[in-house]
This record gives sequence, C-alpha cells and structure tokens, in this order.
Amino acid sequence: MKREFLLNVLFLVSINALIKPLYIFGIDRGVQNALPPGEYGYYFALFNFVWLFQIVNDFGVSNFNSRNLSQNPHLSHKYFPNLLVLKGLLSLAFAGVVGLMAVLWGHHLLHNALLWYVLVNQALSSLVLFLRSTVAGLGLYRIDSALSVMDRLLVIIICGSLLWVPTLRTHFRLEYFVWAQTLGLTATAGMAWLVIRSRLMPMRLYWNPAFVRLFFRRSLPYALVVFLMTAYTRIDAVMIERMLPDGRQQADVYAAAYRLLDAANILGYLFAGLLLPMFAQLLRAGERSDGLAHLAFRLLWILALPFVLTSAVYSQDIMQWLYTRADVYYGQVLSTLIWSFLPTCGMYVHSTLLTANESLGRMNRIFAIGLALNIVLNAVLIPSRQATGAALATVITQSAVWIGQMWLLRQELGVAVPLKIWMRLLALAGILFAWLAGMRWGGHLPWLPAMLGAGAASLLAAWGLRLARFSEWRAMEEKSRTRSEARQ
Repeated sequence: MKREFLLNVLFLVSINALIKPLYIFGIDRGVQNALPPGEYGYYFALFNFVWLFQIVNDFGVSNFNSRNLSQNPHLSHKYFPNLLVLKGLLSLAFAGVVGLMAVLWGHHLLHNALLWYVLVNQALSSLVLFLRSTVAGLGLYRIDSALSVMDRLLVIIICGSLLWVPTLRTHFRLEYFVWAQTLGLTATAGMAWLVIRSRLMPMRLYWNPAFVRLFFRRSLPYALVVFLMTAYTRIDAVMIERMLPDGRQQADVYAAAYRLLDAANILGYLFAGLLLPMFAQLLRAGERSDGLAHLAFRLLWILALPFVLTSAVYSQDIMQWLYTRADVYYGQVLSTLIWSFLPTCGMYVHSTLLTANESLGRMNRIFAIGLALNIVLNAVLIPSRQATGAALATVITQSAVWIGQMWLLRQELGVAVPLKIWMRLLALAGILFAWLAGMRWGGHLPWLPAMLGAGAASLLAAWGLRLARFSEWRAMEEKSRTRSEARQ
C-alpha cells in the first residue's frame, strides 16, 4: 500500500512538474506575446470575473464526492448519479449568475462571445474535476494523475503547433487558445466518463432531495472558504480592467507578472496537499502539530526566498526575457507583486492546519475581512498607481490574512512561529539579498545564474543557520512509523 502510494505521488508530481510549467511559460506566455497589446489582458480579466462565481458551479461537489467515495466505495452507485444531476443543475445556475452579474458589471452579453467561451470552459473544468474526484474515489489514482494534465497537454499540442510555426503564428487569434481549451477539457471529460462508465454501469440518474440537503449542509463551510479565497485573489484583475481607461493594457501587464506567481504556487499546492492528511492524523491522535507546521513553514520559505528576492532584484531583466513588449513598468509590477508569495507560503501551511482542525467558521471570517480589505485597497490604489497599485493591494491583503491565520492558530491550537525562527529567516534573507545585489549591480551576472546561485546559497545558509536539518526529518519519520505500528 505504501509503495503504491509513493509511486502514485511520484507519478503525479513528475507529470505536473513537466506539463504545467510548459503550459504556463510555453503556451500561456506565448499566447500573450502573439496577441496585440491588451487583448490577453481582457481575456485575463474575463477569466477572473467568471472565476469569482465558481462557488455556484461546484459548491464543494468534487471534495464531497472524493471524500465519501474513498470512505464508502460500495455506495458509489448511490452518490455518483445524485451528484451528477446536481452538478448539471449547478452549472446552469452558474451560467445564469454569471450572465446577470456581467450585465450589472457593464458587459454586453449579446456582443461578447468571449465571455461565453470562458464560461463554458470553466463549467467544463469543474465537470472534469468532479469526474476526476470519482475516478480517485474509486481508487484509480494513476488514471486520475494522467487526467490531471490531459487537457493542458492537448492545449500544448494544438496551440504549440500554431505558435511555434512562424507562418501560422502571424494569424493567431485569442479564440484559437480558448477553443483549444474547450477541446482539451471536452476530451478529458469524455475519457474520465468512459473510465467511470466501465466501473459504475448500469447506472440510473435520479434526484434525492434528502441527499441534496445533506450535501449542502456539509459542504457550505468548505465552499465558503473556496469562494472567499478565490474572490480576494481574483477580483484585482477585474477591477483593473473596469476602472482604468486603458484597463485592458494594464490588465495585460498585471497578467504578465501574475504568471510567475501562478507558477510558484504549484509548489505551495503540492505542500498543502501533502500536509492536510498529516495534520489531520496528528490532530486525531491528540498529538502536537507545531513541529510539523514549523518544519513545513521553514522549508517553504527556504525555497521561496531565493525566488522572491531574485524576482524583485532582477524584475526588469526577467520580464524583458519573458515578454516581447516588457519595459521598466512591467518590472515595477513584478517587483511589487512577487512579495505576496511569502505570506502565501505561510498560508499554505497555516490555513491547511486550520482546515485539518475544522476551524472553518472563524477562518471564513478572516477571509471575509481580507476580501473587504482587498476591494477597498484596489479602489484606492488602482486609479493612482494602476497595475502597481493592484499588486500592492495583493501584498497587503495576503499579509493581513496570514497574520489573522497565525493569530487564530495561536488561539485554537497554541501554535506560534518562535522568534528564533523569524530571526534566522531574516538573517537568511539578508544573506541572499547581499548575494543578489552584488551579482546584479557589482558582478553584472545574468538573472538565471544568479537565481540558481541564490538557491544553492539558501540551502547552505539554511543548514548553517539550523533552519533545515536532516535529523528533524528522520525524527519525524521515526515518530510516524511508530505511530503507524501502534495502530496496526
């Protein structure tokens, strides 16, 4: 069992580490470079606008389905048909809500085909997640891992052919990118359906009101967490596009900087996915979780600091290397926005621990305050500082939400990051900044060798500052093994 789990995790991490960066920097970036100024920015704003209402589209269906199928596989014939009908109704409600809010926000529905394309793609994406949750719930983990990248792999093949052939690139249109996503998601959903059909047939769709009421009651707190987190991290691009006369061009610049943040967040998602069951296990056993929390926090910051500091010091060089139209302003937006990754890394650890502790009600209040703060900051800063103002609002909001989570952790579980860890991390940041500043303005070293050097220096300095020791891993591994043997 453990060997199979490790193989599945290795397979999942490997294919995601290969496909997702290629998609982000090879295709998504290539599309932005190939389009006229502002066109990708408009798409980015529409995508984020539609994403704000994803709570209506999913409402925790995928998490509910995966959790209950994995615990009760013999009830799959009962759960899946009910949830599939519910999923279809939620998608219709999602389309209605998005259409209504688009009108209120000033979009012309009859003349905005792109909005409907984005809506269809997000509905398909949610359907794929639901079908994948069924595949995973049935124990088909390796198939689920393959499905997790299938849609993006197809987009890479389709758009790669259009972008990397010079004669085709000159005629590239944004719609081709959106339609390629539609094809990729449809094919993935079809493949997932064939896998499920082979396991759950015969199957009869039906509606059980009592089951639906139970679902909404259990899923509401989790759905609110997702909605509030999504809202305060996605609304900035929407406000940029709507509030500024050149909103599409400003959203274009913001999207270019945000892409690096999205790529960095892949690491955080993987950490959070691994930490959640480990925290839940510790809490169920009545054991302290602060040791694991502090270790995960330190490791994430050891990895994040060289990336953040290099992106801040070499911001203009990086943006000009990535984007054909990048100038000093692109670098200013990145050098501001990238600092939000540090509090985000803390949140990947601390919000995961709070979720494992089921402190969802109080955490939702923190997210609600974060959403209100983000809207106010964007309203104040965007008119005067444009995309840089939105980036600053993101940094302040993420920091405030993280501080709130740390306060809540102290109240709920007595977990707080010790002062000595903060001092050592501050010393590590100082060492890395001195290295990068010397290389940037003294040695004139290009950004990529400087970042690699900073990564190596971070690992060495972290070992010297006692921020990362192999003995801690061995001790925690031994403790976990002893606990597993005791349960058996």
